[in-house]
Amino acid sequence: MKLKTILAVVGISASTAILSVWGYSSIIQAKYAGIQEPGKLPVNYAGFFGKTGAGEPVDFSQAASSATPAVVHIKTRTKAKQVSNNLPKKNNPFGDFFGDGGGDLFGDLFGGPRIIPQQQASGSGVIISEDGYIVTNNHVVDGADEINITLTNKKTYKASVIGTDPSTDLAVVKIEAKGLPYLVYGNSDDSKLGQWVLAIGYPLSLDVTVTAGIVSAKSRSLNINDRQSQTPIESFIQTDAAVNPGNSGGALINTTGELIGINSAIASPTGSYAGYSYAIPVNIVKKIVNDIIKFGTVQRAFLGISYPKEGLSEEDKKAQNIKEGDGVYVTDITEGGAAKAAGIQKGDFITKINGSPVNSGPELQEQIARYKPGDKISISFTRDGKPTTVSVVMKNKIGNTSVVKTTTVIEKLGADFENLDKKTATANEIPGGVIVKKLREGSLKKSRMQEGFVITAVNGKEVKNVDELKEALNNIKGTAFFDGIYPGYTESYRYPVKLDEE
Repeated sequence: MKLKTILAVVGISASTAILSVWGYSSIIQAKYAGIQEPGKLPVNYAGFFGKTGAGEPVDFSQAASSATPAVVHIKTRTKAKQVSNNLPKKNNPFGDFFGDGGGDLFGDLFGGPRIIPQQQASGSGVIISEDGYIVTNNHVVDGADEINITLTNKKTYKASVIGTDPSTDLAVVKIEAKGLPYLVYGNSDDSKLGQWVLAIGYPLSLDVTVTAGIVSAKSRSLNINDRQSQTPIESFIQTDAAVNPGNSGGALINTTGELIGINSAIASPTGSYAGYSYAIPVNIVKKIVNDIIKFGTVQRAFLGISYPKEGLSEEDKKAQNIKEGDGVYVTDITEGGAAKAAGIQKGDFITKINGSPVNSGPELQEQIARYKPGDKISISFTRDGKPTTVSVVMKNKIGNTSVVKTTTVIEKLGADFENLDKKTATANEIPGGVIVKKLREGSLKKSRMQEGFVITAVNGKEVKNVDELKEALNNIKGTAFFDGIYPGYTESYRYPVKLDEE
């Protein structure tokens, strides 16, 4: 009996002790939930501690001295222009009272001509070849009548525009020179958050300037390229390297002096640097530049899907009964597009492009922008939670894999033209001209020009027939100014027309 009693007491004591320890642990765990345990590392720090070089000072001098000779100062000039109201009107009602001078006095109020003064601007560019090819932003050279390049050794050159791409805000210009220093392309995919970078350019019309910062984000979209293109592509590298007006088109380099981006924009309520700047990744730049130089225009590949630009909110998912999934959600499929042909469907989540993960619209844009029509790539997606990978042959905007040829300037205008007949020319006291018979989608329609307008000059050069119109447009880049009349009206009109729009 004594043994049984002793065992019972021991058992009760042991149970009480265990319950006490468990209860105390539960209370302490609840009280100190989230407190880190000494010596224990979370999974995201795996492989970080113990690496050599962590925390060592970085010397920027070699990268800066190697790269600055290849970054140039771009100065542009746009001539003064006389612009008329876009709608034809008869003489203003005060013309008879004030004579010709009085009529002109009230011209601005009644659709008469106004003068846009000469404009000068400044930006930066990056030499990418020893024979004078330079990459910069489209917005730096757009509409310029004259482009001057100044190197760090103070030599100056006249530049010509080779091609532009408003969708990515990139342009290629060229100077006639040999043996120039140039920047070596890096790999923007290798750039990491927290990595040191340098921005090089000519801010505020200063001489070449270097600023340092870190990569603070990747695949950023600001919705700024839609100001100059209907098909904007944005997947910026965000840095806190100081960038100001004038830095546009300059270089973003890593600490080994390689080009990893073209500085393009700043986020600022004042127009000057306020903490963040944005660069176009060099892996996009390389593709755009090579296309412009080789083909004269960008060979842009289209996947043929629609997706939410800003991602899906929880409310959207609930409203559309969308299940959870990583990647980019496909909201629609284009008939005849590359995705449709590969079997991708509405409701799929695209997760990888050629093995590279994509989790947002900008990341998807950045990957697709690297390919041209006819390229075969692999796309991974999930459907109802099941992963699938398919091969996709990319297509161009008209749905085939052919190389897109450079569209002639007159084709971009989007109109049918006809020589003005002599009777109408005589009645309107002009030597000749080109009548706009029919407007389609194109540059002229966007300018608000109306059918029946007679073009008499382009950029000040007289035009009497269609052949002279073609000749006048041959060497114009950016914005052209079309002068002319509407038969039966006494005023002349001028329309600014962007020739490089897609």
